[in-house]
Amino acid sequence: QVQLVESGGGLVQAGGSLRLSCAASGRPFSSYNMGWFRQAPGKEREFVAAISRSGGTTYYKDSVKGRFTISRDNAKNTVYLQMNSLKPEDTAVYYCAAKPAANAWRRTPWVSDGEYDYWGQGTQVTVSS
Repeated sequence: QVQLVESGGGLVQAGGSLRLSCAASGRPFSSYNMGWFRQAPGKEREFVAAISRSGGTTYYKDSVKGRFTISRDNAKNTVYLQMNSLKPEDTAVYYCAAKPAANAWRRTPWVSDGEYDYWGQGTQVTVSS
């Protein structure tokens, strides 16, 4: 198993930046594919970004492409989400998630929250207009 702890959320004005971190403990971090998801009030949780175990492959929700960057440092057991040019519609609780790379994807690789096995507790991001 792996334990995930997010940090770095907060209140920022539109156009500002935040960097979220997700620290992992437990099994070797490099054995997990990682994702970031978010959930706004009254809405379903949605995919934001994902990164392969090596960091060589990344995926993004269309609306965050060019503004958000996912990265990982396997030596520090941490995955990051750099968020620039933030908009009020980015306001949500952001969660990181992990999926063992040895486990096959069930139906919808990378972008479905049902594919991930471990979750952090979330960190609030609020973007004011």
